[in-house]
Amino acid sequence: MQDNIVPISIVKELEDSYLSYAMSVIISRAIPDVRDGFKPVHRRILYAMSRAGYDAGKPYKKAARIVGDVMGKYHPHGDAAIYDSLVRMAQDFSLLLPLIDGQGNFGSIDGDPPASMRYTEARLQKVSHFLLNDID
Repeated sequence: MQDNIVPISIVKELEDSYLSYAMSVIISRAIPDVRDGFKPVHRRILYAMSRAGYDAGKPYKKAARIVGDVMGKYHPHGDAAIYDSLVRMAQDFSLLLPLIDGQGNFGSIDGDPPASMRYTEARLQKVSHFLLNDID
């Protein structure tokens, strides 16, 4: 039997592996997609809210519930990233057309932080339905 073991430097292998992983994270999660301008977490929030029926005109739902649904079903990366993204999509000073209708303290243009997710509520804006029309 021929030995196919190739000796390599562990430092070099770790550098190469980490660089590959970092680039894949940046490309797949950190940079918004050129097709719609969303990161995966934005798409997952909108999809989860649509599937759960948190539509415009219906009662608001606790943001903590929305975050839990998204984290449990679609985005297992932590609640802070999900809530921060949900808040940004509800701020009229962050987006030209907010995609989420928020009720409660969602922060201010002056840099005031939003209230905790247990104190805020949200539902989809009407404009969000145009993005979600052909999703199924």
